[in-house]
Amino acid sequence: MTESVRLEPGQPAPAFTLNDQNGAPVSLSDYRGQKVVLYFYPAAMTPACTTQSCDFRDSLGSLAAAGYQVLGVSKDSVATLAEFAERDALTFPLLSDEDLTVHRLYGAWGEKNSYGRIITGTLRSTFVIDEDGHVSHTFYNTKATGHVAMLRKRLKISA
Repeated sequence: MTESVRLEPGQPAPAFTLNDQNGAPVSLSDYRGQKVVLYFYPAAMTPACTTQSCDFRDSLGSLAAAGYQVLGVSKDSVATLAEFAERDALTFPLLSDEDLTVHRLYGAWGEKNSYGRIITGTLRSTFVIDEDGHVSHTFYNTKATGHVAMLRKRLKISA
């Protein structure tokens, strides 16, 4: 298996267009001039991913007040993302990357340890992208629980 890319602060964020939970195309370039928190999670409606996504939902006010837009990305289908958004009242874009193209561009797909076994899958990762489209922060292999609080602390955003 080839080594996956690792983005570093200062690099241009890879451009993409993916469909959201409503089937509408969303491009990173749509957010030029805004700060973006782009997070990758393994699977909609699983316990850890639900916890993480609901933490983002519950922090949208403080993140938006600080100028951040949240985008979630998974390999789930648009239909699954629509169900996830409805079930958990997720009001930010959930983007479908079924062919893993964007996961690979961001280094969010690769080998990981899952309960003592090495598997290939989504690496829970978060990227903060500045108004000019450059990566300002990278967080690879994050934990679902407590991640949003850690992110707010690093970005100096109060709850």
